[in-house]
Amino acid sequence: MNKSELIDAIAASADIPKAAAGRALDAVIDSVTGALKDGDSVVLVGFGTFAVKERAARTGRNPQTGQPIEISAAKIPSFKAGKALKDAVN
Repeated sequence: MNKSELIDAIAASADIPKAAAGRALDAVIDSVTGALKDGDSVVLVGFGTFAVKERAARTGRNPQTGQPIEISAAKIPSFKAGKALKDAVN
């Protein structure tokens, strides 16, 4: 399912126009992104948790030359599915 299909599903489920569903989806995405930028996590009970994890610096290898390269530390977004979502999928 892509973004436009998700907007269609939201509009049909909530009985609202597609334009309003698109704005609502964009608002949710912007809010989650803003919270993650600020270092907060977003917990949606039953659905899951969006959080930021620290990835440590490490040494890797260039696959073409085999030379070692330094990979810098980074912050990465992560998602952990909640129990209700896991149960719905299984």
